[in-house]
Amino acid sequence: MTTWKELKSNLSVNQEDQNAISLEKDLIRTMVSIREEKGLTQSQLAELCNVKQPVIARMESSVHSPQIDSLLKILTPLGYTLQIVPMTKRQ
Repeated sequence: MTTWKELKSNLSVNQEDQNAISLEKDLIRTMVSIREEKGLTQSQLAELCNVKQPVIARMESSVHSPQIDSLLKILTPLGYTLQIVPMTKRQ
């Protein structure tokens, strides 16, 4: 059986794609943290955002890349928005 580490090492993912994946993972982790800090379950958040709970679950488990309109639909009721800011160089 192939491990994820072995499979990942065989993929040809360029640095730009790796950066995009990292950014998406950070965004999703932040959204989960916000939901948990507010003491909401996925079902409660789904009701608040007028979406179904599996939508939240798929987004949080990174099954699909979230669309901007979906992110805003979830972030707005939580009191957050997206903002475009310059990236700092990682050292």
